Formats: sequence, C-alpha cells, structure tokens
Amino acid sequence: MTPVATLRRLGPLLVALLLAVAGYALYHATRQYHYHEVTTQLMALPKASVVLAICLTLLSYWVLTLYDLGALWYLGKRLAYPKIALASFVGYVFSYNIGLSVLGGGAVRYRLYSGWGLSTADIARIIGFAAITFWSGCLFLAGISILWEPVPLPALLHSPIASTLPLGIAALGAVSTYLTWALVWHRPFTVRSLEIVPPKRLLVLGQLLLSSVDCLVAAGVMYALLPPSEVLSFPGFVGIYLLAMVMGLVSHVPGGLGVFETVMLAFLTPALPGAQVLSALLAYRVIYYLIPFLLGATALGVHELAFRSRWLTATLKLSSRWIPEVLPRVLAISTFVGGIILLISGATPTLGDRLDWLETLVPLPVVEMSHLAGSLAGLGLLVLARGLQRRLDSAYLLTMVLLPLSVVVSLLKGLDYEEALAMSGLFVALIPCHRYFYRKGSLLAAPLNLDWLLAAVLVIAGSVWIGIFSYKHVEYSHDLWWQFALTGDAPRFLRATVAVIAVGMVLAMRQLLRPARMRNVTPTPELLDRAQAVVTTDRESQSYLGLLGDKQLLFSDSGRAFIMYAVEGRSFVAMGDPVGAPEEHAELCWRFRELADRYGGWAVFYQVSARQLPLYLDLGLTLLKLGEEALVPLTEFSIEGKERYDLRRALRKMEQENVRFELLDASAVPPLLDELEALSQAWLADKHTREKGFSLGFFKRDYLTRLPLAVARTPDKLLAFANIWPGGNHEELSVDLMRHRPEAPHGMMDFLFVNLMLWGRTHGYQRFSLGMAPFSGIDARDAAPLWNRIGATVFRHGEYFYNFRGLRQYKEKFQPTWQPRYLASPGLLALPVVMTNVAALVSRGLKGMVGK
Repeated sequence: MTPVATLRRLGPLLVALLLAVAGYALYHATRQYHYHEVTTQLMALPKASVVLAICLTLLSYWVLTLYDLGALWYLGKRLAYPKIALASFVGYVFSYNIGLSVLGGGAVRYRLYSGWGLSTADIARIIGFAAITFWSGCLFLAGISILWEPVPLPALLHSPIASTLPLGIAALGAVSTYLTWALVWHRPFTVRSLEIVPPKRLLVLGQLLLSSVDCLVAAGVMYALLPPSEVLSFPGFVGIYLLAMVMGLVSHVPGGLGVFETVMLAFLTPALPGAQVLSALLAYRVIYYLIPFLLGATALGVHELAFRSRWLTATLKLSSRWIPEVLPRVLAISTFVGGIILLISGATPTLGDRLDWLETLVPLPVVEMSHLAGSLAGLGLLVLARGLQRRLDSAYLLTMVLLPLSVVVSLLKGLDYEEALAMSGLFVALIPCHRYFYRKGSLLAAPLNLDWLLAAVLVIAGSVWIGIFSYKHVEYSHDLWWQFALTGDAPRFLRATVAVIAVGMVLAMRQLLRPARMRNVTPTPELLDRAQAVVTTDRESQSYLGLLGDKQLLFSDSGRAFIMYAVEGRSFVAMGDPVGAPEEHAELCWRFRELADRYGGWAVFYQVSARQLPLYLDLGLTLLKLGEEALVPLTEFSIEGKERYDLRRALRKMEQENVRFELLDASAVPPLLDELEALSQAWLADKHTREKGFSLGFFKRDYLTRLPLAVARTPDKLLAFANIWPGGNHEELSVDLMRHRPEAPHGMMDFLFVNLMLWGRTHGYQRFSLGMAPFSGIDARDAAPLWNRIGATVFRHGEYFYNFRGLRQYKEKFQPTWQPRYLASPGLLALPVVMTNVAALVSRGLKGMVGK
C-alpha cells in the first residue's frame, strides 16, 4: 500500500481506534453495574427533573442560535432570524451527533447559507466565529469553576497531575491570549490568504458572556438529571462537565460517545451512586443529543421540500434538483440506524410485563426463531444500507422485504412495538422512492468499502458489549447455549450473536477474496467495431478516441453506451464523459467506480464536460478545472471581414502554391497508409517529439482506416493530412492527427482548418472543436482554491515546457466559444498521484513525461 493510500485510510481507522479505546474504558468503568439496576434507575427519574432538563435543552439550543447571529453581525451581513435559527440548530445537532463527517454541521451550514446568498468565505468565517465563541466561554467557565472548586483527578485516568487545578489555569491562559489579541492588541493577522480581523470589543465581551451562559445551561441539563448530593455543588459540577465535554470534542469521536461518559463516571461516582449516574447519562444522551438530532434532521428535510415560490413549477424544479441527491442518502442512513436498533434490541432483555402477554399468545419456538431472525435482520439492514447509498434497485427491493419481516419479528420476540413502529415508518418512507434506486448492479458484487466496514464492525461490537453488560449477572456455562425458555434472554443473545458474527464474516470474506490488481487489456477488433457503432451516434467528437485501441471499454448492459478508460497505478482513468445513450450514463459511471473500488483503485474522469458534473459529484468525486475547449459555431463561421484576413491570406497562399484540399472516405485510406506513415514520421522528427496517447491520437493503421481523411496535396505530392471525427447527428466536427511535411508552405494548419470548417458548415454541422487549451480560463484570485492559482501560474509562466498561452491565442483567431473541461477524481492527498498517473497515460509512459 502506498503512503498516500495509508494516509487516506488513516482517518476512519483513527476514529475506530478511539471508539474502541473509549468503549474499553467505558466497559471498565461500568463493569460493576447491572443492566436491570441502571434501567430501574432510569425509569425512576423524577418527572420534574426530566421536564426541567428538556426546558434547559430548549434554552441551550436557542442560545446557540445567537452564536450565528453574532457571527453575521461581525461580518456585517443581514439575514432573517428564522433562517439563522434553522441553520444554527440543524448545524449544531449534526455536529454534536456526527462529528467530523461529510454530513457534519459545516456541510449543513454551507448548504443552507449558500442557498441564502452567502459566499463560501462568509460561511467559513461564521463557522470560525462560532467555534471561537464556544471555546472562549467554555475555557473561561471551566477555568473559573475549577479554580473555585478543584477536584482530584481519578486514578482511572493515570494522570501525572494530582488535581484539575493546572487544567483550570491552562484554560484561563488560553482565554487570556484571545482576549489580549481581541481587546488590547486589536490588530488583524493573516493565515495564508485569509485575513482574520478581531471583532469589536463589545462583541468580544458578548462572545464570552454568550458562551458562558450556553455552557452553564448545557451543564444544567445534566445536573438536573442527577440525584441531589450534599458533596457535589453545581459550580464544582460545571468544571467536571466541561472537562468531560472538551475531552470528548478533542477525541474527535462522534458526539464524544464513550469518552464523555467515562470521564463523567470517573469524577462523579465518588460522590454519587454509579447506577444513578449511568441512568442520568443515558437520559442526557436522549434529551440533549438524540431528540434534537431527530428534530434537526426533520427540519432539514422539511426545509429542502418547503414551498419556496408562489408558483408550483419553481417548487418542482427545486425538488428535482435536491431530492434525488439528498433523499437516497437520508434513507440509507435511516436504514443503517434501523439495523442498529434491531441489533441492540436483540442484545437487551425483554420487558417482564410483555413476556407475560407473550406467553399466552406465541409458542416458545416462534419466540426463539423471531429473536434470531431479528438480529440477522439488523445485520441485513446494515448491509442493505450500503446498497441504498449506491442506489441499487436490488437493495431497495430486499429492504422492502426485510422491513415488514422486521416488524413481525419485533412483535413476536418480545412485543417490541416501539421498534416495530420505527421499522414501519421507514417502510412507509421508502414506498414512493423506488425511482431513486435505479441501478441494476448486484448487491454482493459491490466492492468492500473500509469506512462502511468499520462502521458495521463497530455497531456489531457495540451491540455485543451492550449484551455482555446486560447479562453480566448470568453465570456462563456450556449448557447456556442449549437453554430454551421464555425468560432465557441471555441464551438467545449468545445464539444470535454467534449467528450475526458468522454471517458477517462470510459476507466480508466473500468481498475480500477478490483479484488484487487489474491491468490494461487491448480491446479486440470486434469490440472496437461495437464501439464504432456507438461513437457515430454520440454528440461529442472526442468519443472517437475509443477507437484508438489503447483504452479498455466498459459497455452498458444494452451495449448502447460505454466508458473508455485505462489503468495507471491506482488510477482508473476514464477519458471524457460516457459515450452513447445519455440515459445509461449514470449506471455506467457507478459501475466504473465499483470496478475501481474492487481493485483498490480510484475512479477518475478526465476532461469531462460541465453538463455531467452533478453525476460526478453524486459519485463523491472532487472537481478541478483543467482548462477550456474551443468550439467554433459553424452556422456563423465565415472568412469574410477584417478579423478573418489572416485566414483568407492562408487560403490564397495555398492556391498560389497549387495546393488543393480533398476529403477522402475511410475506404480510400488503406492505399495511402505507407505514404501517410512516412509523412507522420517526418513531422515527428522535425518537431523533436514522440507520439502521445490516451487523450490524443497517435499514428496507428487500424485506427486511421476507420475514419475519413482530409488531405492537402499538390499534383505530385501529399503535403498534409488530418483524420476527421464526424460527431453524431451532425452536432460536432473535429480532427485528431494533423500532420504535414517539414517543407510544406507556412499556414498549412490554417488551410486545413478553414476548409474543414467550411465543409462542415455546408454539410449541416453545428460546431467545430479545436480541442482544449490547458489551464486557460482558470481564476487566480487570492481567494481562489490552491489548484486554480497553480493552474493560472502554469498558464502564464509555463512556456518553457509548453506553449499554453500561444495555443489559446492561436485558437482565438477562429473566434470560438470556450467551454470548461474538468477532472473528476478523489481529492486531497490522492490528487498528486492521480495527476501523475494521468500524465503518464497521456505521455504513454513515465519516460514520455520527462522528454518531448
């Protein structure tokens, strides 16, 4: 595995490791408590305490909306408060529950605020302002609380310091640094190209006050759920709460799960009974995290579907844009959560009063089989969630079968009507959504994904841990496996756990035992014939590159579309957009990505057009602008006028040299191949260059005989040639190889281009493609992404290596329109390797990258 691949996988592995460590620590902190003891304390929580906690939660999330309000005041932007409140609430509940995921609070804020007219830089400043506001008040309040009432650090933490006092001093020191900069020094500083301006002094004090109130209220939620104690005062508790919260945030574990609980248990159990602390922590998770998350997800969904215009057509347009992108992901996440519910339900005991009802209604064998089926259904939903995320039709149909089954077994194994209602709700939500799961690929053929595998393993491990905690009072023996009784929850848990792990391992091994690497295979002449039949109907002329034979061809099931690609290193590079029937492009792109995933590679699309960008974003790829393609509108093309004088002069010069233009059918090319090859070799020698490939044609006899040819000749000699790419439906015309003898008159390229454009106009073609000008049209302003600034610099100063500016200037004289072309690929650390792989393909090897 390359270092880049190692770094790419480090993120999910680190989160998994931290979750495992947090789980292990939590296990040791809770091993002396029993499940029934905790649930009894949870049910015994005073209603007044629960109501107070809910009210304080509402107050806390309202205070959080003021963070964003202050940020917009800092930026000098105006926005209606209901919009600010929605973005703040949804952003925070996603951040608290999901953490640093792509679905985290930053992404949600970007989606909402960008739709309301704020720029990316403004949104980044809002997020940064809110983060500084939170940390300033959090550290300030934690420092004051710890200094007010320092407590000894538990032995469980194995800390070299004895008490929390040094932590309080460090927290106040960090806040003092910020206040000194913002209140005393009060000067901006620059991080790269981003200038950070301190807020007004009154706003700085408002940040400190606002965040302090927020932290006090959030701590009050947890404190309200704890039993009264003469030893633990609220000021002392605030310091413990904030320390636990900070450690959870620093760990980057989503929601601080496990970390927060472990620290709270370690500090509070000396003063309070452990079972009561655990029950308060569970209630706190539900009240402060889970319920707001469900409300936030609902609010986000309602917002996406809300009526934004007075006219129904505007609403339908909005829906058609966002629903196909958002809804399948939401349903996939919901299905994964459904699997979690079933697995946890199978790991916890059935409520006693329900067993009494169940005994009179259901035979014991049905209860036993339902319990096992419920746990396996939970595993099935975890697997199907990934298929739904990939929009597989088979995953949708299996989910629609498994969810009703889950409803039945939930009722039969313990009258769990709550989870039956949850599965029913998910089933109802999926009913009208079949059209969004359009792919016909096999569910089990999809390659294994590390992120999903880690998530599934952690869920299964978590359910096993919950089961062990629930039945720790049961003495284990070999006979336990064969005990069948209505109250035998522990034996049922053991059998279901073994079944889930066994089935999961079989599925994982099936995915892992695949070929390790794929190599390029030259397509057969028969395959090229199939490709040519598709190419002649495609709207883009560059699809003829599929006939070169240097790329592999991935056809759709119907054979009406294909992707041409080559493999270099870990990069599976598709040349351009899919070719052929547009309605089959989405499925082809997903199949191509899965092909790359199967061999541990990266799916890359090179020189793609703007009209397909939503599809590549849907595949999870990053877009980079490569340059712009010059397209000459042939319906308006003419050589008349002052600005076309150079073109007319080139034509007159060739007429004086007795040079004539001819267009030959493909059938007339084979007799000329020897002469054409000699001319091509002379051109290469004169230019001191070698043949390129992949995105550019090269001299190949079989390739040239498939296409018409334009030639320029005198009565006794062939001077130049260009093979023609005639696009389907007379939409686009272009050329690939254009070569001439070294002694040919100056202006030969203009002569060929002008004659081909005039011929194309006469025969009804809409446009003529002059190809791409690399790095042109890329914005290089300070706020532009790093890639844009690099590309613009290369365009301006890269003439030593390649005549970038001269190429664009040459094409400009034909007065084309410029259309952007992009690279769709994995981003971040993979990008340099991808760019190197693409360059190697175009240069036909690493040697060609360093030589002409």
